[in-house]
Amino acid sequence: MILLLTGIICSQLSSAVAEDSAGPVLGCEASVLLPERFEIVTEQVVDQPERMEIVVLPAEYEMVPTEMLVRAAWTERRIVPAQYTTETEQVLVRPERTETIVIPAEYETHTERVLLRPAETRWDVVTRDPEDRSACVRSIGAAWLCPVEVPPVYETVTKTEIVTPERTETRVIPAEFRTLVKQVETVPERIETVEHPAEYETVMVETLVVPAREEVRIVPATYRTVEKRVSTGGGVMSTRPVVCDTALSEGVVTALQSALTEAGHPVEADGVLGPATLAALAAFQSERGLPMGHLTEESVTALGMSLGR
Repeated sequence: MILLLTGIICSQLSSAVAEDSAGPVLGCEASVLLPERFEIVTEQVVDQPERMEIVVLPAEYEMVPTEMLVRAAWTERRIVPAQYTTETEQVLVRPERTETIVIPAEYETHTERVLLRPAETRWDVVTRDPEDRSACVRSIGAAWLCPVEVPPVYETVTKTEIVTPERTETRVIPAEFRTLVKQVETVPERIETVEHPAEYETVMVETLVVPAREEVRIVPATYRTVEKRVSTGGGVMSTRPVVCDTALSEGVVTALQSALTEAGHPVEADGVLGPATLAALAAFQSERGLPMGHLTEESVTALGMSLGR
């Protein structure tokens, strides 16, 4: 949005404003556009209106226990087997008798050492110098003839000796019996008649309680919450203090451009109040909700600029 700096109604607060070297002065007034203010309000709106609908209600059933005949009463003829008892009896298999038996001899085995050859001393040729030369005789060359003790030789001999000689013995062999088991009938086989009662079974039977039917129901209206932007003021022209045209020097414009850049609306600081600077100022005023159309006192304060009065 391009600032319209023409048509400013200058109300001279001092006759020396134009010559004041202390800096630009907010000494003029102009018509500016006050930004429209909005607030968000919530409202309940009908989503679906109240209506009537017909609902088909299904039939209702109930499981009722019912006695059902499974088998009618009947008569049975059956054979009752005979009853037996078990008896045992001892039967002689072989009578008592005597017999003579031969009991073999009993032996005992032991070992002993038997001398085969007694200890002896023999002469052997020794090629190295013996420790005791006094008992040896020099032989041919460097050899010695020395006595050598040969130990006795034994042999282990196993001998078996009789301990108890063979003998005969007469003994009595008792009689031998065998146990016989036999079944003895105590009650003979017979036929009896048995009366069987009827047999029933309890089953669950589905029984209609309430038949299917239609029912008219009122379905209440449903609502939903919506948000609306409602204007609370602004959007009109108003006369506000502004920076005079005569005060918009190159230094003031450069300061304005630097302040806009720091506020997040970058513009080249060339001291020229061109379209880019005017658009950046309009974007800043719209963002902050400030009066738009001129460099107003509110904009100067919001940008942190210091202007002399």
